[in-house]
Amino acid sequence: MGVVPEHEIIVTGYARLPDETTAQKLYTVVGVTLLIDAGTSIIKDADITLATTVAKDFFRRVVVGGNMEKFESILRVFENQYWGTAKKSIITALKICYLKYKEYLKSENRKN
Repeated sequence: MGVVPEHEIIVTGYARLPDETTAQKLYTVVGVTLLIDAGTSIIKDADITLATTVAKDFFRRVVVGGNMEKFESILRVFENQYWGTAKKSIITALKICYLKYKEYLKSENRKN
């Protein structure tokens, strides 16, 4: 079994996809998974349930290396540069991930 550092966490977010998307036919919802270094708030890895490699690659290039403390800058890229039908679903799923990350931080602060 591999060792996962305690400061690495995973958060997920899901949002319903529009009916007219290929991804909706495959998944019904878009799923976003972020691996975050909670010590630095940097997103170390990410995945999304989209149908095309190009869209998945774009998502990873935008998100990986991003900082959860500057989350609005990640959302802005999707608002301004992603014009696929799943745009609102992706943004919603990302916002859910952000809220879960904030919940994690609050729970950690209560422990200290």
